[in-house]
Amino acid sequence: MLTRRSENYSKWYNEIVVKSGLAEFSGVRGFMIIKPYGYSLWDRMKTILDKMLKLTGHQNVYFPSLIPKSYFSKEKDHTEIFSEGCGIVTHYRLKKNQENFIVDPESKLQEELIIRPTSESIIWKTYKGWIQSYRDLPILFNQWGNALRWEMRTRLFIRTTEFLWQEGHTAHSTKKEAIEEALKILNIYTDFSEKFMAIPVLQGIKPYMDKFSGSEKTYCIEALMQDGKALQIGTSHFLGQNFSKAFDVKFTNFNGKKEYAWSTSWGVSTRLIGGLIMSHSDDRGLILPPKIAPIQIIIIPIYSEERYDIINKMAKKILNVLEKEKIRVQYDDRIILTPGWKFHEYEMKGIPIRISIGKNEIKNEKVEIFRRDTYEKICIPWINLKNSIPKLLDEIQKNIYQKAFQRTQKLIIKSDHYNDFKEKINHSGGFILAHWDGKKNTGKKIQEETEATIRCIPIHNEKEKGKCIYSGNTSLQRVVFSKSY
Repeated sequence: MLTRRSENYSKWYNEIVVKSGLAEFSGVRGFMIIKPYGYSLWDRMKTILDKMLKLTGHQNVYFPSLIPKSYFSKEKDHTEIFSEGCGIVTHYRLKKNQENFIVDPESKLQEELIIRPTSESIIWKTYKGWIQSYRDLPILFNQWGNALRWEMRTRLFIRTTEFLWQEGHTAHSTKKEAIEEALKILNIYTDFSEKFMAIPVLQGIKPYMDKFSGSEKTYCIEALMQDGKALQIGTSHFLGQNFSKAFDVKFTNFNGKKEYAWSTSWGVSTRLIGGLIMSHSDDRGLILPPKIAPIQIIIIPIYSEERYDIINKMAKKILNVLEKEKIRVQYDDRIILTPGWKFHEYEMKGIPIRISIGKNEIKNEKVEIFRRDTYEKICIPWINLKNSIPKLLDEIQKNIYQKAFQRTQKLIIKSDHYNDFKEKINHSGGFILAHWDGKKNTGKKIQEETEATIRCIPIHNEKEKGKCIYSGNTSLQRVVFSKSY
């Protein structure tokens, strides 16, 4: 049994991660072990997103995870923020001292190496040798790998010291092209989140004090979890010419003049799995949208001794039919476990559809279908499975999205007075649209008093004159406040 969401949301989340077999913490604080089922989910996300990126002209590369300190220190704003949580390699060898091993002082590196928190510095040092002319542009590269950012307060998938991710790094000949690239990626992330993960998102721009260090502008997508808190799903940064200037990356333009390249970077991480859990799951475990689920259907036989061979034969026949339809289906024929135990296991894992086959189903030439999203049970004739199952999977996908969408819409709330704002943020949470005077200190004071932060300025925000809910100063538009992860 899981702790109920309504009793302890944080404990409920942690229990789902562990009991569904996604991940667990390792012996190193803040580092997680992603188990086979968790990695198959990440693999599914990678496959879909990788295809979306390649269809828009992006190519995969890989850069080292160790970055010379001199590279890392080039872009000052970037270095300042990431220096607080980076891992540093200072030696390359141990030596035996009696019964123990100690760092060999003679193996001290001539230059310390930074364990990659993000790759802008090493990539732009490399681009200097690759970019000479406008003919070398654009560069549209993406990297799948890992990163390390020391975290004091960790939570599986949501915030870990080491995480898996993809990070894109592009170079362009014009400012316009770079901005268009950043927005294109934001739209890819939005489509991926809504169409595959069934998570509705809000597109926005981070306020100036929260933009990515070293960027001119940070675009983001924010989603609301079931407890009314926000989660940043992904970010796309317009870096301007900051990194090309830091690493002196110039190219000869079409008119024969030298200028600095324009750039972007962008990424999503295994945080997506955390968002998936908190967006859809319930007190019985995971609920996975069919398009992202590693296993879409589980077939479970209800054995009886006199019908064992018949049930097993029919189950395998159904398995074969569904596999030919490119459905991700699995048959659990383990006889050492009871059907009830299996039902519980696969509900915990969030398998969208469960098919049960027993002697009654054999007699009636039907199978029992269980929908994980609604708990509904229906019976479908064997001959209709080929046509019925794809339609049912599509219906489940749409239902999960609509449920999340309707919940989000109810929690997008306007507020014009600070007392009202505090009541709403503490009672229901959600995205609260309120006026802000644009001052960093005002945002800081609101956060100190309410724990709410400015999540973003909506991209399609309409200008609307008003007064800041905190200071009373003039404001030209509303921004989105929320408590967040």
